[in-house]
Amino acid sequence: MTKDQIKMILSRRSIRKYTKQPVSEDDVQALLEAAMAAPSAANRKPWHFIITTDRKKLDKLAEIKSGAKLLHGAPLCIAICGIESASPHYWVQDCSAATENLLLAAPLLGLGAVWLGIYPHENRVRPVKEIFGLPDDIIPLSLISVGHPAEEKEPRTQYDKSRVHREHW
Repeated sequence: MTKDQIKMILSRRSIRKYTKQPVSEDDVQALLEAAMAAPSAANRKPWHFIITTDRKKLDKLAEIKSGAKLLHGAPLCIAICGIESASPHYWVQDCSAATENLLLAAPLLGLGAVWLGIYPHENRVRPVKEIFGLPDDIIPLSLISVGHPAEEKEPRTQYDKSRVHREHW
């Protein structure tokens, strides 16, 4: 991996302001392909994705929690959901890896995105399940707001030497 490739990872920033320009179907497809390239325990791939551009749904989702208010301005939301029974001990990790892959792909496509945590908060899980009509065995892990950025943030590192331990604590 080159330093330029590392810079691409460091360019992943939470973008909370978007233009009104819609996200193309090709870009949505590319984001989903990146998400589904994530590793999963025993290759069980417990994830499912719900795509919405419906303004009424986006506004309803925005009311769930204060951070979700970002969906008011987003042209697209991707809900990342998991089937707990498909990977009972690892579905959260698997869906988190898919979420991170999607977030890393967004700036490479000229898009901005931010991760909105849903699971394990029942007061967030329940309304997302209702808004999307999710079956009982599908659990929403996260909502990702996506759009063309209306703000720019410089790449950065958050490296902290005090968090690194070698051989022992």
